[in-house]
Amino acid sequence: MEMNVGFIPEMRDYLEELVIVLYQKEYFGWLDTSQKYVDDLFLDIKTNLPTRTHLPAPPYFDKYGKGMFYASFRKNRNTTWYAFFSKYQQNDEVFYLVRYIANNHVIAQYL
Repeated sequence: MEMNVGFIPEMRDYLEELVIVLYQKEYFGWLDTSQKYVDDLFLDIKTNLPTRTHLPAPPYFDKYGKGMFYASFRKNRNTTWYAFFSKYQQNDEVFYLVRYIANNHVIAQYL
């Protein structure tokens, strides 16, 4: 069975902006280090989302899409990122569409 992971345009924009935000808030001392962190997060989601345990997204996240699921991606001791997605299947192909990404510092109270 073939599995594909895609991102809505707003999530691609969010990840591009995240590079700047992480650098400006001094989570990283170098812009290229911030870029690598976000690139690694993107690649981790794109590559591993189909194999991660996923749970139904709580109703709070319905504003990003109905009937979504979420999976976690731990990046360090303090930060876990969550990818919220819709899952579609047609014949032998499964498609995961990432609709929202946030970390535990922002959304923990809603999970």
